Amino acid sequence: MSKYEKPVRLLFKDFVADQNIAKGQTISRDQVVSWFKSNYPKIKMGTITAHFLKMSVNAPSRVHYNVNQNGEDDLFYQINGGHFRLYEKENDPPPLYVKSPPEKREIEQIGNSEEIEDEAEREYQQTGFAYESDLRDFLSRNLTIIELGLHLYEDEGISGVEFPVGGRFIDLLAMDKHNNYVVIELKVSKGYDRVIGQLLRYMAWIETNQAEPSQKVRGIIIAREISNDLHLAASKIPDVELFEYDLSVSLRKVNKQNGNSG
Repeated sequence: MSKYEKPVRLLFKDFVADQNIAKGQTISRDQVVSWFKSNYPKIKMGTITAHFLKMSVNAPSRVHYNVNQNGEDDLFYQINGGHFRLYEKENDPPPLYVKSPPEKREIEQIGNSEEIEDEAEREYQQTGFAYESDLRDFLSRNLTIIELGLHLYEDEGISGVEFPVGGRFIDLLAMDKHNNYVVIELKVSKGYDRVIGQLLRYMAWIETNQAEPSQKVRGIIIAREISNDLHLAASKIPDVELFEYDLSVSLRKVNKQNGNSG
């Protein structure tokens, strides 16, 4: 529900007109956030940044939001993480509307222990969810298997799938039956203690920039296997829960039809 007379996506067009944004001019995310804070202070930071991505034709995360495919939401072209320009239909690639097939991500080599963990992640892809996005998409449609009353965050066409937080993305942002925020981080194989720091950073961002003073923020980590170090780290943090998932397949025999029938 819009907090003002106009929805956020139309306010972005007002921003372009008010600031006299010209073709080819670079726009920073900070510039947009500052304009909204001055003119529409009730709109949350996460809502602003998510709409910025929703209205950027080449932003991969826009496919998770309710984008109008008639061109109404095709306003910006993302130059990099924090800078944009107006979309030029004649020169820019076609807008992204649907998710493209997943591709293996290149692994950033940042240390021996993490290299080992990343290798374990790749090995598990042979038998489990092939990609973290598969687990994320399944859970986004079935959050009640985690907790009754849990549902995906939704606001003006923005969903809690890959919700933007300060240049990074939460796997799933959900709301519980008490209207409190739940930050969910996923690992397709083994969950290590380093994910705690990532989760706490996201929780703090939501508490600072998105939640009302009366709303609580808690976190959930879901992995195929929870490491002993993660168990130990989470034991000192009351607002973080750990879940392990298991895959189950059932088969139903289909009787063959008689080829002579009919």
